[in-house]
Amino acid sequence: MVATVRALTGVAPKAYVGDSTTPEAVQTRSLTEETARVFRARVINPRWISAMQRHGYKGAFELAATVDYLFGFDATAGVVPDWMYAQLAENYVLDKDNQDFMKHANPWALRGMIEKLSEAVDRGLWEDPDPDVITQLQQVYLDVEGDLEDVLS
Repeated sequence: MVATVRALTGVAPKAYVGDSTTPEAVQTRSLTEETARVFRARVINPRWISAMQRHGYKGAFELAATVDYLFGFDATAGVVPDWMYAQLAENYVLDKDNQDFMKHANPWALRGMIEKLSEAVDRGLWEDPDPDVITQLQQVYLDVEGDLEDVLS
């Protein structure tokens, strides 16, 4: 809806999310506020990441899907600031424990995450990434790509 309204009018509309998980205390937040809340509470929550790791291949897939969802929200509604992309890179790709898990459980998901983060840079969604982080992401990508080639050979 946000992307459609912006495309038709040239102006980004205000977007809100209704949270009725507690019917006695329904809350309304802006889409930006809700994105930040969910990002902190779930996406980069070490307990949630650990829970995903317990699910092996499927958990790695879910982590990669989370990167895809955030990218999609940003591409359509512009609600993912640079600090969130940086945290995704640090927590999902560059964190040694998570990287090792991803390489073992589902290297294709790890490769997909890096591709999506790179696309965010290319499309200007991640506007000002740290060049060192980008270099590290590229190195992990090359390592994973080499590992996948070895497996498929």
